[in-house]
Amino acid sequence: MTKKVRLIARLDIKGPKLIKGINLEGVRVVGDPHEYAKNYFHQGIDEILYMDSVATLYGRNSLAGLVRETTEDVFVPMTVGGGLRNLADVDEMMRAGADKVAINTAAVRRPELLTEVSRRYGSQAMVLSLEAKRRPSGKGWEVYVDLGREKTDMDAIEWVQKAVALGAGEVLVTSVDREGMRAGFDVELVRAVCDVVDVPVIASGGMGKLEHASEVIEQGGADAVAMAHVLHYKQISLENMRGFLLGRGIEVSVHDVAAHL
Repeated sequence: MTKKVRLIARLDIKGPKLIKGINLEGVRVVGDPHEYAKNYFHQGIDEILYMDSVATLYGRNSLAGLVRETTEDVFVPMTVGGGLRNLADVDEMMRAGADKVAINTAAVRRPELLTEVSRRYGSQAMVLSLEAKRRPSGKGWEVYVDLGREKTDMDAIEWVQKAVALGAGEVLVTSVDREGMRAGFDVELVRAVCDVVDVPVIASGGMGKLEHASEVIEQGGADAVAMAHVLHYKQISLENMRGFLLGRGIEVSVHDVAAHL
Protein backbone atom coordinates (compact mmCIF):
# COMPACT_ATOMS: atom_id res chain seq x y z
CA MET A 1 0.00 0.00 0.00
CA THR A 2 1.38 3.41 -1.00
CA LYS A 3 1.88 5.77 1.91
CA LYS A 4 -0.07 9.00 1.97
CA VAL A 5 2.10 12.04 2.59
CA ARG A 6 0.88 14.53 5.20
CA LEU A 7 1.01 18.29 4.78
CA ILE A 8 1.73 20.07 8.06
CA ALA A 9 1.55 23.77 8.92
CA ARG A 10 4.38 24.76 11.23
CA LEU A 11 3.61 27.77 13.40
CA ASP A 12 6.50 29.15 15.46
CA ILE A 13 5.20 31.14 18.43
CA LYS A 14 6.75 33.91 20.52
CA GLY A 15 4.45 35.09 23.29
CA PRO A 16 1.00 35.54 21.73
CA LYS A 17 2.32 36.04 18.19
CA LEU A 18 3.05 33.86 15.18
CA ILE A 19 6.58 34.58 14.00
CA LYS A 20 8.95 33.47 11.25
CA GLY A 21 12.72 33.35 11.44
CA ILE A 22 15.77 32.54 9.33
CA ASN A 23 18.11 29.80 10.54
CA LEU A 24 15.91 29.77 13.67
CA GLU A 25 16.95 33.39 14.37
CA GLY A 26 16.09 36.94 13.26
CA VAL A 27 12.34 36.76 13.74
CA ARG A 28 9.51 38.69 12.10
CA VAL A 29 5.99 38.92 13.55
CA VAL A 30 3.39 37.39 11.21
CA GLY A 31 0.10 37.58 13.13
CA ASP A 32 -2.38 35.72 15.33
CA PRO A 33 -1.45 32.01 15.40
CA HIS A 34 -4.97 30.80 16.18
CA GLU A 35 -6.41 32.62 13.16
CA TYR A 36 -3.72 31.18 10.91
CA ALA A 37 -4.29 27.65 12.26
CA LYS A 38 -8.04 28.00 11.70
CA ASN A 39 -7.48 29.20 8.14
CA TYR A 40 -5.16 26.27 7.39
CA PHE A 41 -7.73 23.85 8.79
CA HIS A 42 -10.37 25.24 6.43
CA GLN A 43 -7.93 24.86 3.53
CA GLY A 44 -7.53 21.17 4.42
CA ILE A 45 -4.19 21.02 6.26
CA ASP A 46 -3.48 17.56 7.71
CA GLU A 47 -1.83 18.65 10.96
CA ILE A 48 -0.87 21.72 12.97
CA LEU A 49 2.57 22.02 14.58
CA TYR A 50 2.93 24.68 17.27
CA MET A 51 6.51 25.40 18.37
CA ASP A 52 7.20 27.81 21.25
CA SER A 53 10.33 29.50 19.94
CA VAL A 54 11.49 31.02 23.23
CA ALA A 55 10.25 28.40 25.69
CA THR A 56 13.59 26.71 26.30
CA LEU A 57 15.24 30.11 26.73
CA TYR A 58 12.76 31.13 29.44
CA GLY A 59 12.38 27.67 30.94
CA ARG A 60 8.75 26.86 30.14
CA ASN A 61 6.25 26.34 27.34
CA SER A 62 3.38 28.85 27.42
CA LEU A 63 1.19 27.42 24.66
CA ALA A 64 -1.48 25.63 26.74
CA GLY A 65 -3.96 28.49 26.35
CA LEU A 66 -3.41 28.68 22.59
CA VAL A 67 -3.80 24.90 22.30
CA ARG A 68 -7.10 24.97 24.22
CA GLU A 69 -8.37 27.80 22.02
CA THR A 70 -7.35 25.97 18.85
CA THR A 71 -9.15 22.74 19.81
CA GLU A 72 -12.45 24.64 19.76
CA ASP A 73 -12.49 25.11 15.98
CA VAL A 74 -9.53 23.21 14.48
CA PHE A 75 -10.12 19.47 14.17
CA VAL A 76 -6.86 17.98 12.93
CA PRO A 77 -4.01 16.45 14.95
CA MET A 78 -1.97 19.04 16.82
CA THR A 79 1.68 18.67 17.87
CA VAL A 80 3.16 21.04 20.44
CA GLY A 81 6.86 21.58 21.10
CA GLY A 82 9.35 23.92 22.71
CA GLY A 83 10.41 24.00 26.36
CA LEU A 84 8.76 20.76 27.44
CA ARG A 85 11.16 19.71 30.19
CA ASN A 86 9.46 16.82 31.94
CA LEU A 87 6.40 14.58 32.08
CA ALA A 88 4.42 17.21 34.00
CA ASP A 89 4.90 19.69 31.13
CA VAL A 90 3.76 17.04 28.66
CA ASP A 91 0.72 16.25 30.81
CA GLU A 92 -0.26 19.94 30.74
CA MET A 93 -0.15 20.07 26.94
CA MET A 94 -2.09 16.84 26.56
CA ARG A 95 -4.78 18.08 28.94
CA ALA A 96 -4.98 21.28 26.89
CA GLY A 97 -5.75 19.22 23.79
CA ALA A 98 -2.45 18.36 22.09
CA ASP A 99 -2.32 15.02 20.29
CA LYS A 100 1.47 14.81 20.22
CA VAL A 101 4.48 16.54 21.75
CA ALA A 102 7.77 17.35 20.05
CA ILE A 103 10.81 17.33 22.32
CA ASN A 104 14.41 18.22 21.54
CA THR A 105 16.51 19.84 24.30
CA ALA A 106 15.04 17.97 27.27
CA ALA A 107 15.39 14.63 25.46
CA VAL A 108 19.05 15.30 24.67
CA ARG A 109 19.71 16.19 28.31
CA ARG A 110 17.66 13.30 29.72
CA PRO A 111 16.86 10.66 27.08
CA GLU A 112 14.67 8.65 29.51
CA LEU A 113 11.98 11.31 28.99
CA LEU A 114 11.27 9.79 25.59
CA THR A 115 10.45 6.47 27.24
CA GLU A 116 8.34 8.09 29.95
CA VAL A 117 6.18 9.95 27.44
CA SER A 118 5.76 6.97 25.12
CA ARG A 119 4.76 4.71 28.01
CA ARG A 120 2.12 7.15 29.21
CA TYR A 121 0.68 8.31 25.88
CA GLY A 122 1.95 5.82 23.29
CA SER A 123 4.95 6.15 20.99
CA GLN A 124 2.78 7.83 18.33
CA ALA A 125 2.44 10.83 20.66
CA MET A 126 6.21 11.18 21.26
CA VAL A 127 7.84 13.12 18.41
CA LEU A 128 11.60 13.57 18.51
CA SER A 129 12.37 17.12 17.37
CA LEU A 130 15.77 16.96 15.71
CA GLU A 131 17.55 20.23 14.96
CA ALA A 132 20.65 19.37 12.98
CA LYS A 133 23.39 21.28 11.24
CA ARG A 134 25.83 19.90 8.70
CA ARG A 135 29.34 19.59 10.12
CA PRO A 136 31.97 21.99 8.67
CA SER A 137 33.72 19.02 7.08
CA GLY A 138 30.55 18.29 5.14
CA LYS A 139 30.45 14.77 6.55
CA GLY A 140 27.46 14.14 8.79
CA TRP A 141 25.32 16.41 10.94
CA GLU A 142 25.51 17.62 14.52
CA VAL A 143 22.57 17.82 16.93
CA TYR A 144 21.71 21.35 18.13
CA VAL A 145 19.49 22.29 21.06
CA ASP A 146 17.88 25.47 22.44
CA LEU A 147 16.31 26.21 19.05
CA GLY A 148 19.52 25.81 17.12
CA ARG A 149 21.54 27.99 19.49
CA GLU A 150 23.69 25.39 21.21
CA LYS A 151 26.00 22.72 19.81
CA THR A 152 26.08 19.28 21.39
CA ASP A 153 28.84 17.40 19.50
CA MET A 154 26.29 14.56 19.14
CA ASP A 155 25.96 12.82 15.79
CA ALA A 156 22.43 13.43 14.50
CA ILE A 157 21.90 10.03 12.88
CA GLU A 158 23.17 8.09 15.90
CA TRP A 159 20.94 10.17 18.17
CA VAL A 160 17.85 9.51 16.04
CA GLN A 161 18.45 5.77 16.23
CA LYS A 162 18.81 5.90 20.01
CA ALA A 163 15.74 8.12 20.41
CA VAL A 164 13.50 5.78 18.42
CA ALA A 165 14.79 2.81 20.41
CA LEU A 166 13.82 4.71 23.58
CA GLY A 167 10.26 5.32 22.40
CA ALA A 168 10.06 8.16 19.89
CA GLY A 169 7.38 7.23 17.36
CA GLU A 170 8.02 10.01 14.86
CA VAL A 171 10.93 12.30 13.95
CA LEU A 172 10.64 15.98 13.03
CA VAL A 173 13.81 16.81 11.10
CA THR A 174 14.65 20.53 11.01
CA SER A 175 17.77 21.60 9.12
CA VAL A 176 19.24 24.61 10.93
CA ASP A 177 21.18 25.43 7.75
CA ARG A 178 18.09 25.50 5.55
CA GLU A 179 15.39 26.81 7.93
CA GLY A 180 13.82 30.01 6.63
CA MET A 181 16.10 30.13 3.56
CA ARG A 182 13.41 28.82 1.14
CA ALA A 183 16.16 27.12 -0.89
CA GLY A 184 14.96 23.55 -0.37
CA PHE A 185 15.13 20.93 2.36
CA ASP A 186 18.34 19.15 3.31
CA VAL A 187 17.33 16.07 1.36
CA GLU A 188 20.50 14.18 2.31
CA LEU A 189 19.78 14.67 6.01
CA VAL A 190 16.18 13.50 5.67
CA ARG A 191 17.31 10.49 3.63
CA ALA A 192 19.94 9.60 6.22
CA VAL A 193 17.31 9.69 8.98
CA CYS A 194 14.77 7.68 6.97
CA ASP A 195 17.41 5.03 6.24
CA VAL A 196 17.97 4.22 9.92
CA VAL A 197 14.46 4.38 11.45
CA ASP A 198 11.13 2.72 10.71
CA VAL A 199 8.92 5.52 12.09
CA PRO A 200 7.38 8.45 10.16
CA VAL A 201 9.78 11.28 9.34
CA ILE A 202 8.67 14.92 8.90
CA ALA A 203 10.86 17.22 6.80
CA SER A 204 11.07 20.80 8.06
CA GLY A 205 13.21 23.79 7.18
CA GLY A 206 13.68 25.05 3.64
CA MET A 207 10.37 24.89 1.76
CA GLY A 208 10.32 27.57 -0.93
CA LYS A 209 8.59 26.10 -3.96
CA LEU A 210 6.47 23.10 -4.93
CA GLU A 211 9.42 21.11 -6.26
CA HIS A 212 11.11 21.19 -2.85
CA ALA A 213 8.26 19.09 -1.43
CA SER A 214 8.43 16.47 -4.17
CA GLU A 215 12.24 16.28 -3.87
CA VAL A 216 12.24 15.56 -0.14
CA ILE A 217 9.46 12.99 -0.55
CA GLU A 218 10.81 11.20 -3.62
CA GLN A 219 14.54 11.45 -2.89
CA GLY A 220 14.53 11.90 0.88
CA GLY A 221 11.74 9.47 1.74
CA ALA A 222 9.85 11.95 3.95
CA ASP A 223 6.42 10.88 5.19
CA ALA A 224 5.30 14.46 5.82
CA VAL A 225 6.30 18.00 4.91
CA ALA A 226 6.13 20.86 7.42
CA MET A 227 5.75 24.34 5.93
CA ALA A 228 5.80 27.81 7.39
CA HIS A 229 6.83 30.80 5.26
CA VAL A 230 5.22 29.65 2.00
CA LEU A 231 1.89 29.20 3.78
CA HIS A 232 2.02 32.24 6.07
CA TYR A 233 2.79 34.57 3.15
CA LYS A 234 0.45 32.75 0.74
CA GLN A 235 3.19 31.90 -1.72
CA ILE A 236 1.81 28.39 -2.15
CA SER A 237 -1.77 27.24 -1.57
CA LEU A 238 -2.53 23.82 -0.14
CA GLU A 239 -4.81 23.15 -3.09
CA ASN A 240 -2.02 23.81 -5.58
CA MET A 241 0.41 21.74 -3.55
CA ARG A 242 -1.92 18.75 -3.44
CA GLY A 243 -2.52 19.00 -7.17
CA PHE A 244 1.21 19.23 -7.88
CA LEU A 245 2.07 16.21 -5.74
CA LEU A 246 -0.81 14.14 -7.14
CA GLY A 247 0.40 15.03 -10.61
CA ARG A 248 3.73 13.44 -9.73
CA GLY A 249 2.03 10.29 -8.48
CA ILE A 250 2.49 11.17 -4.81
CA GLU A 251 -0.57 10.35 -2.71
CA VAL A 252 -1.50 12.97 -0.15
CA SER A 253 -3.80 12.73 2.86
CA VAL A 254 -7.15 14.46 2.50
CA HIS A 255 -9.56 15.06 5.36
CA ASP A 256 -13.18 16.14 5.12
CA VAL A 257 -13.35 19.63 6.58
CA ALA A 258 -17.12 19.81 6.13
CA ALA A 259 -17.58 16.81 8.43
CA HIS A 260 -16.33 18.92 11.34
CA LEU A 261 -18.44 22.00 10.64
